[in-house]
Amino acid sequence: MTTTRANSTEAHADAPASTVTLRGAADEPIVASVRRAGAGREVVFLHGLVGLNEHWEGVVSRVESRLACTTLELPLLELTGATCSIRGVTDLTIQFLEQTIGKPVTLVGNSFGGHVALRIARKRPELVESLVLAGSSGLFEKTFVRGAPVRPSREWLTEKIGELFYDKSNMTQSDLDRAHAALNIKSGARAMVRLSKTARRDHMGDEISLITCPVMLIWGKQDVVTPPSAAQGFMDLMPDARITWIDKCGHAPMIEAPTEFAEAMLAFDSELSARPAGA
Repeated sequence: MTTTRANSTEAHADAPASTVTLRGAADEPIVASVRRAGAGREVVFLHGLVGLNEHWEGVVSRVESRLACTTLELPLLELTGATCSIRGVTDLTIQFLEQTIGKPVTLVGNSFGGHVALRIARKRPELVESLVLAGSSGLFEKTFVRGAPVRPSREWLTEKIGELFYDKSNMTQSDLDRAHAALNIKSGARAMVRLSKTARRDHMGDEISLITCPVMLIWGKQDVVTPPSAAQGFMDLMPDARITWIDKCGHAPMIEAPTEFAEAMLAFDSELSARPAGA
């Protein structure tokens, strides 16, 4: 795609925020932040390990005229026990879909959020109409935490978070500040390590071909975390997948290229709408 890019800070952020309380594996309350905007096909956006609802705003502002958009922000670095795992987060997200949406949706997931979307498509396929995956783990990823110091410095985090982007200017000071604060708290660092390890150990190679819903892959050509070979692996294994490559883009295309990301989503929506019922 060759459309003009726009920074996600220009995005629509007027949709009212609300909270929803979910229950963890030990019945502990987990308070998630939710934003809803738009109308049309139901779409739920799932963020990565250090993601926020606001990271989707650039995309949502460009698709909400045709899609009913819900962004779900879970406090991943505050999770503990069995809830602090890829399976635990999958179960929390299933709760949310059942309680709040109540019908099949398109799940849009980046990185860890893509992995959660894949898990839901396997565990509860009746909840998933289609998938949009961007830099998803599940087959291969370069872990963020391997070799991480106990209390990472701002310099170390600047380097590591910078690896997520082709254009390092897309790394915001607020994201760096938030990551530095969260990972210098023992519980936050522990949660990051545990979530990352459980995702890495949850290799879905044998299960990917069993996901039969339509899938759109949106991938940065310069993604070094989940490289293009990972996207090709999904393409080779999934029976109903197609891919949009974005040049000069890294692991977070919804931030670096919201226009291209939105165009790919809308084209996918048009394709789904043109399909005969039940196809």
